Amino acid sequence: MSKLITILNGPNLNLLGKRQPEIYGHDTLADVEADCSTAAARHGLVVTMLQSNWEGQIVDWIHAARETSEGIIINPGALSHTSIAILDALNTFEGPVLEVHISNIHKREAFRHHSFVSSRAEGVIAGFGVQGYALAVERMGTLLT
Repeated sequence: MSKLITILNGPNLNLLGKRQPEIYGHDTLADVEADCSTAAARHGLVVTMLQSNWEGQIVDWIHAARETSEGIIINPGALSHTSIAILDALNTFEGPVLEVHISNIHKREAFRHHSFVSSRAEGVIAGFGVQGYALAVERMGTLLT
């Protein structure tokens, strides 16, 4: 049986490909999911990708992942910089957590330089565009095998 990885996306990532393409590119979240599924298959993994603009929904999905998933990849979007609730939820998850940011948050506004999620993540990928998701899946494959 394949191991499941949950990929969580925070606010505004539903607009990927439409919102600020000069920062986030032209690929959609569906494109990212296809790339992640391909990368996961190379490691005998399966991905489920979810997106919400609601912090509480993301917390609920993290709680659910405790029962279903071997690892979590998360791009919390702007919630990276504000959500202790997401950090607390991730701290209840026993598997590996990887954090992804499409842009390099350290080259952007000062308030984006700190992520609460980073203190829980085994690794952070930032600034590689949407390719960062597939890189995270590859790393997760290494961590889980």
